[in-house]
Amino acid sequence: MINRRRQAALALTALLAAAAACQNHVREENAAPPPQPAPAVPATGFTLVASGDVMPLNSAYDHASFDAGGNGYDFRPMLAGVAPVVSRADLALCHLATVTGTDGDRPGRTSPPQLAEALAATGYDGCSTASDRALDDGAAGIQRTLDALDRVGVRHAGTARTQAEAGTLTLMTAGRAKVAQLSYTYDVNGNSLPPGQPWAIGLLDENRILADARAARQAGADVVVVSVHWGAEGTDAPDQQQLTLAKRLTEARTGGRPDIDLILGTHAHIPQAYEKVNGTWVVYGLGDQLAGDMYNSQGRQDPRGNQSTLARFTFAPPTAPGGRWEVAKAEFVPQLYDVDAGRVVDLNAAIDQGADFTATRDAIRDVVLSRGAAKDGLIMGE
Repeated sequence: MINRRRQAALALTALLAAAAACQNHVREENAAPPPQPAPAVPATGFTLVASGDVMPLNSAYDHASFDAGGNGYDFRPMLAGVAPVVSRADLALCHLATVTGTDGDRPGRTSPPQLAEALAATGYDGCSTASDRALDDGAAGIQRTLDALDRVGVRHAGTARTQAEAGTLTLMTAGRAKVAQLSYTYDVNGNSLPPGQPWAIGLLDENRILADARAARQAGADVVVVSVHWGAEGTDAPDQQQLTLAKRLTEARTGGRPDIDLILGTHAHIPQAYEKVNGTWVVYGLGDQLAGDMYNSQGRQDPRGNQSTLARFTFAPPTAPGGRWEVAKAEFVPQLYDVDAGRVVDLNAAIDQGADFTATRDAIRDVVLSRGAAKDGLIMGE
């Protein structure tokens, strides 16, 4: 199913990219360091791509309605610009920050079920669903969200419809590796857990995360990925909770082997730094992949709320039995949700369109590298 979905995503991308090219305004090119080439995937290794919050706002719904011809919503054209990067990965992970509503409803606290269809068409294999908005519509919202993802074949972790599902590991295959995705959120915006369902969502707790990671390893996971909804909104520097938790999670080991192999952060709504902590890569904040008009705490529009990165990590198999799958190459791909066009833009692919995109790309790069990740080998990919 994954291969068929990726083939469909690539075909859709080519068609939509050709149409979009006719509409783009040509901007004056600004000189900038060229992006690095994509990695050659080891024959026995795999590439993992991850993106930030998918949380469309009103203007995005308007674009999706227009793209559907006024008959429902179609988010596939919005994501077509990044589908080449996503669909070519061996494993692609997204973060669905909203819950699904009923088909035909005007979106508000919930998102249309067609959003799941777009994630699948783009090439995503799995999605973290633990976020501060995951309980916006209670147990019914969780039910509809996971049902929508199931219908399109996208795996999920972080919320659950039943206690049995809450105790079931999300284990996916990438090459010859088994990858576990775990998902947790720092808060639920004051919403109450569904009555009698304390297991409905993964809440951020160090001991629980480590217990789950060790259980995943016992179940056969070669690589354990932890998705965490954390940090302060609108702040490009990780806060003390992020720094402390990242340190504690990455220093945890069983039998000399790290319990966690990668940490992916969301919620800040703007890009944050990547950093190698205790030998493990931590993305403090991927940013919002799909949002809309974003405003800061002073009520002013903040364009950073539509900036993000795609993280791409190339894992190589252990050199000895029982060893760790190591990150052989670490990359980030800067991207932008263009509010006016209603499209997610791969900034490296669009850099010839001029200074506006160049400046945004360079600003994202500066934040991503702000904690010294370049010295550990992080590069800007294409």
